[in-house]
Amino acid sequence: MSTVSDLTFITNEHGQHLRDRFNVLLNDHPRCFECLVGYFFISGFHQLHSALANTEQIRILIGINTDRPVLQLLATAQAQQELALESHSYVHQHLPGAILHELQQAEESAAVESGVQHFVEWIKSGKLAIRAYPSGRIHAKLYIMTFKEGDRDAGRVITGSSNFTAAGLVDNLEFNVELKNRSDYEFARAKFNELWTEAVDVTADYVTTIEQDSHYAAITPYELYLKLLYEYFRGELNLSIDSLDGNLPPGFKPLRYQAEAVANAHKILDEYGGVFLADVVGLGKTYMAALLAQQLNTPCLVIAPPHLLDAQNPSAWPNVFRDFGVRGYRCESVGKLEALCTQDLRKFTTVFIDESHRFRSETTQSYSLLAQICFGKRVVLVSATPLNNAPQDILSQIKLFQPSKRSTIPNVRDLEAFFGRLRRRLDALDRQSDHAEYLRIVQDNARETREKVLKFLMIRRTRSEIAKYYGADLAQQGLKFPEVADPEPLFYQFNTNESQVFNQTIYTLTHEFKYARYTPLAYYNGERDEQAIHSQRNLAKLMKIMLVKRLESSFAAFRATLERFIVTYERVMIEFNKGHVFISKKHSAKIFDLLDADDEAGIERLLDEDKAEKLAAADFTPEFKIDLEHDLALLKDIHSNWQQMTRDPKWDCFCAILNDNALLKSNKIIIFTESKETAADLAEKIRAQVESKVLLVTGGAAPGVRAEVIANFDAKFYRPKDDYRILVTTEVLAEGVNLHRANIVVNYDIPWNPTRLIQRVGRVNRVDTTFERIYTYNFFPTDESNDLIKLREAAEAKIHAFIQMLGADARLLTENEDIVSHDLFTRWNSKQTLTGEDDNAASELQFLTEIRAVRDTQPELFARIKRLPQKARSTRQVSSTAVPTVPAVLNYFRQGKLDKFFLSSGTGVATFELDFITAATLLKPTDPHELRHHIPQRFYTLLEQNKAAWMAATIIDIEHMKALQSDHQYDSYIVKRLKDKAVRHCPQFTTDDEALIGKVIRLVEDGLLPKVTAKKVATALKRQENFAPLRVLAVLREQIQAELLQFNRFVPINHPPALREVILSSYLMRE
Repeated sequence: MSTVSDLTFITNEHGQHLRDRFNVLLNDHPRCFECLVGYFFISGFHQLHSALANTEQIRILIGINTDRPVLQLLATAQAQQELALESHSYVHQHLPGAILHELQQAEESAAVESGVQHFVEWIKSGKLAIRAYPSGRIHAKLYIMTFKEGDRDAGRVITGSSNFTAAGLVDNLEFNVELKNRSDYEFARAKFNELWTEAVDVTADYVTTIEQDSHYAAITPYELYLKLLYEYFRGELNLSIDSLDGNLPPGFKPLRYQAEAVANAHKILDEYGGVFLADVVGLGKTYMAALLAQQLNTPCLVIAPPHLLDAQNPSAWPNVFRDFGVRGYRCESVGKLEALCTQDLRKFTTVFIDESHRFRSETTQSYSLLAQICFGKRVVLVSATPLNNAPQDILSQIKLFQPSKRSTIPNVRDLEAFFGRLRRRLDALDRQSDHAEYLRIVQDNARETREKVLKFLMIRRTRSEIAKYYGADLAQQGLKFPEVADPEPLFYQFNTNESQVFNQTIYTLTHEFKYARYTPLAYYNGERDEQAIHSQRNLAKLMKIMLVKRLESSFAAFRATLERFIVTYERVMIEFNKGHVFISKKHSAKIFDLLDADDEAGIERLLDEDKAEKLAAADFTPEFKIDLEHDLALLKDIHSNWQQMTRDPKWDCFCAILNDNALLKSNKIIIFTESKETAADLAEKIRAQVESKVLLVTGGAAPGVRAEVIANFDAKFYRPKDDYRILVTTEVLAEGVNLHRANIVVNYDIPWNPTRLIQRVGRVNRVDTTFERIYTYNFFPTDESNDLIKLREAAEAKIHAFIQMLGADARLLTENEDIVSHDLFTRWNSKQTLTGEDDNAASELQFLTEIRAVRDTQPELFARIKRLPQKARSTRQVSSTAVPTVPAVLNYFRQGKLDKFFLSSGTGVATFELDFITAATLLKPTDPHELRHHIPQRFYTLLEQNKAAWMAATIIDIEHMKALQSDHQYDSYIVKRLKDKAVRHCPQFTTDDEALIGKVIRLVEDGLLPKVTAKKVATALKRQENFAPLRVLAVLREQIQAELLQFNRFVPINHPPALREVILSSYLMRE
């Protein structure tokens, strides 16, 4: 036997890979290829399968290490350790899991799939066999090639460090040696045969696992669809629903939809520090909040409007929390925020905020106070309309519990930048000339806000969803929702003269009237305060809107408002002629509150009483007096014209209906109007001409009146009365009170903002009402006609005139809701508007209910779906309507809690993101037995395009990097000053002073400093006297509340970046 070895070393360096050496040695079609390796990756088989194509026999022996779990070793492949199997049964039990794990980690490519296909084909043909050595310690990497007779020699051996993996064959720096001597070959082969005899045959394990359990398995379209539902709703399917049979008040029915909301809210609260309870009106959000407070079992603070704290109201927060046995709670009015900020609230760990949409503006003092109260606490926001007008509405509410610049919401790190980007989309458009595009962007912004932010923070279901998907539970409890009838329009008809006066009045108020009394600074020749001028112009617009609303509301309200305007204008003229002009710059916030409360008389008093600054009339341009006189003349002219209006067509119409309509003659009725003067006039006329006992409720009503409302109209009141059948009220009863002993709502004046309709009808549309049907009536002005179609057309024309004459100011009329004037009449008389929901809209609950049904009724199918691996794939036959361009690939990706869906149709067609409902609808086969088709190699090209789009969409700092400086001008200035060397390295500072500077910087950089406070701090720091470091310190202590500098007791969970996963893929083809 020769003692000389002819050695060749292979290290994978300089392009000399072990794979390439194998290709050379196998090129002449050897008789046998055998290898003994620590572990073998099928996904690396493609590296050699072409070279092995003509090899007669392939044997692969996997060496085993007994002291490591299989999956751990495979997950740490680079450690070059072996599989942990000790017996034949252990091998068969655990190897499939190892195979699946390896395939999950493998690259997705046509080459890998081709290698796997050849691997299985060769096993089935008998060409390839694979065994695992079950005992002993083998740490060997040995490759034996046996050549055909007559070839250069008997065979070759390569041994060293490389396993049969892509890394070992190509990528890693390895150290292998090729042995060419016959004695080396014979020794290696003899030892291999010895081990092979003792090894466990795992050939069948590989085939079964690949063909039945891996993502290469023949998964049907229906199975893939169920896999989508299972993965997407994994949290809901695993959710532990606590029983509601515990500490419940007598008569309260434990409803599953409420229990699930509470469980989900608890999970969201723990994860993100806050949650929106935002079910539509009438589903029991206060009860859900009480159940949540029960589960939290820690002291909580409730902040709500005063009428929701009224002890007479059974549904008021104190009564509900007491009835549910909540401990350690305290309820306070939103009007007492300033007083609360002076108290020690540290014991309260959770704050419940009812009607949270009231805090949608960060620039108000009330918001700043609330932010101070909520700092460091978990926050539960309760509102049926949290997103009323614009996505920015929601940002301020989220900032009560989330750091706005270091958010823990998946993929939206900087909330300020995210919402700033949405705002800038609209800022670039003109609402008038680009109206259609503007509305489209509004809808896109709302959708993006829901998909990227609110889906993680909000619990929101509609009545139709609850009825459809929890109907069985409701029926079991003896409950059902009433049917909401389509609203009925009531037309009050003007005669020719009345119509002419009405139309001319609208034109005068919107085109000719100057509103000079409200904008004196616009005429001032002295130093101009642009911010004050802007505020006055806004006030003038709001006063114009108020006049238009009064005109439509009732003749009585308009006449009273008109007379007040004349008196105030005359008073201003008298003062001007004396040489004085009184300027009011204060109380702008109070003015807006008075507008909301329908107290225009209070506005006039405030303007008159606030004579903080008296200016000389001579300092104003001549146009001021001219415009004042012009306005006063117009007011008197309008007043003169209205003296000719001797009848009230609106009341005449209503009176006849009240006396003739069978429903309105017998049932309890709620009549809403925005004007308290209309309400008073209406109540007086009803008493005189219809029914003597009418309950009138406006903002100034005595507490006893509210008690009468509860007793006569709240079905939950324990001592009901029947003293009143008709209730006339303003918006003061549109929220937070149950009036469901009635089932009729009359909107006496046009509810310009459709959201108000939802709130109003929600007072009677409750889950526990006894009525089968809810009725709504809406009044509209029109011209005389005996033709219903012409009545409607005339009404639509008058509405259109209102909107068109107001121009851009129409958004103030509808409370910033963007509308198309010709749609308004249809919307107001739509059942969808009344309920705030679309019965035909797709719902995620539909899909959640479906996968729950599979779980509960088909456990074997559910178990199979649960076991389907990641990267599962199938095909779907789709129509050209559903997917215009095929072939296409739809992918479901995940990174932590972030789910993304992308569709790619190939070159020249943009890859775009889908929402879950669209993706689920595409993947759901019409026929559950739809066959799976062959997936061609083009699949991988489309898959890579989707992956690229996914990567681009999930770079979490992208929003942060794009944030504009202007979005945080005060924040930026504060940080710049505090990081200045003179401040950061001031030798006079103590360690506590330095810690304070650091805390403030962190506060600002996290987006936790309220805007009002940031503005005050930045303004103070800009003053010359505050440039010295010690003065900087003083400003911080003076302007920043101590609570904001305390340790944040609750910190939302900030997880490290999660792994990116391909959950599933569907190859879409034509039917």
